[in-house]
Amino acid sequence: MNRHSPRLTFGVLAAGAGVYALLQSLITPALPIVQRELHTSQSAVTWVMTAYLLSASVFTPILGRIGDLVGKKRTLVGALVALLVGCLVAALAPNITVLIVARVIQGIAGALFPLSFGIIRDEFPPGRVSSGISNMSAVIAVGSGLGMVLAGPIVGALDYSWLFWLPVIVLSGIILLAHRYVPESPTRGEGGVDWLSSVLLSGWLVALLLPVSQAAHWGWGSAKVLGLLAVAVVLFAVWLFQESRSRNPLIDLRVMRLPAVWTTNTAALLFGAGMYAVWAFLPGFVQAPSSTGYGFGADVTGAGLLMLPMVAAMFVAGVLGGRLAGRFPAKAQLTTGALLGAVACALLATRHGSPADVAVAAAVFGLGIGLAFASMSNLIVHAVPAAQTGAATGMNANIRTIGGSMGAALMSSLVTSHLLADGRPAETGYTQGFALLAAFCLAAAFAALLVPARRAATPVVAAAATAATAPAAERAEV
Repeated sequence: MNRHSPRLTFGVLAAGAGVYALLQSLITPALPIVQRELHTSQSAVTWVMTAYLLSASVFTPILGRIGDLVGKKRTLVGALVALLVGCLVAALAPNITVLIVARVIQGIAGALFPLSFGIIRDEFPPGRVSSGISNMSAVIAVGSGLGMVLAGPIVGALDYSWLFWLPVIVLSGIILLAHRYVPESPTRGEGGVDWLSSVLLSGWLVALLLPVSQAAHWGWGSAKVLGLLAVAVVLFAVWLFQESRSRNPLIDLRVMRLPAVWTTNTAALLFGAGMYAVWAFLPGFVQAPSSTGYGFGADVTGAGLLMLPMVAAMFVAGVLGGRLAGRFPAKAQLTTGALLGAVACALLATRHGSPADVAVAAAVFGLGIGLAFASMSNLIVHAVPAAQTGAATGMNANIRTIGGSMGAALMSSLVTSHLLADGRPAETGYTQGFALLAAFCLAAAFAALLVPARRAATPVVAAAATAATAPAAERAEV
């Protein structure tokens, strides 16, 4: 067997990234069970998701950059080990505090996404890079949705700790395969890691995402939310200043200003707002009792089955997107995916009277996610120099997560502001929320239209790419 076969490399990368993506959503439907089993409060158990989100946001661009510098395989294996350790600690967690710490450790593996994209770019023949990235994006998207489908059967047959024991078993094999069969990167960036910039990046991301994710509990006008948002603005400004003068920038601002990068990132922010909010709130919508006037009284497993059309459509769209790249370029796929997301959210807002209506809307949204996920990654990878792939795709994933946090927070505010007499959310909150998410997806489609058509690099673009990877002392000459 060829140890460095692109197909074998892809299989190992897909397995690792797929497990991480699965863990993003696998625990979500089981949070009420975790709350009961660990004898904790609802506000405390939400930190199981918040801690994971914050950790991934901090480590994804930093480890993406380290992978560009010291080797993507080495960093990939380290991220997989962190994921395994985090799952082991979570499976054994005796209380909510230990479980939250475990989720922080798991979040380190968010770097698997940019590292995998970078390895595909390094190792695949040029003609197969786009399809490889599309297929990987499809695996990530499907894994993220599949967690909501599998959580019910796993918890029903075993208990919630097996949501982590099963990944421990699988990851043990993946780590060995990655060490043996994933080749080390031939392309390396120059310089080192600007640790001050890394601390500032971590600071403003936490200061932004923490109040946004907790705003529903703390209140949008609370001192904690407003104070942290102000801190985020200040730290972001300082980070921009530090990055602009650093000899070894973590996220090179020249790369981020490339037209294909900033337009794709804008679309990612807006589409992420719709995508993550649908994932977070659609299961709760269908699990609401029929007495509310809109829910179907589904259990965790039933809600997961209603999400199955979305998962299947994600996979089909993601795989086909790569194969049709020549006739259906990434820009067109991103625009179409965002438009399908807008249509799906509009359907959820206006036609949700039966499980079939929800299943159809979920399938349409799945098609949109599959196309958008693959195309965003492809647009970023092909727009930046090879030595910046990890950092740039990591930041794209982060921007999508930031959008998701904002979308989920706004959706939560709408849903919780309209309550029935028994304290359950009213239908009005959901319909207004889904309408807002449709607007986000529509705005993402307009942003996608601004992405420049891909063509051979012009001298200006080539100069920008060269400057983006050159040390600060050389940039003035460029």
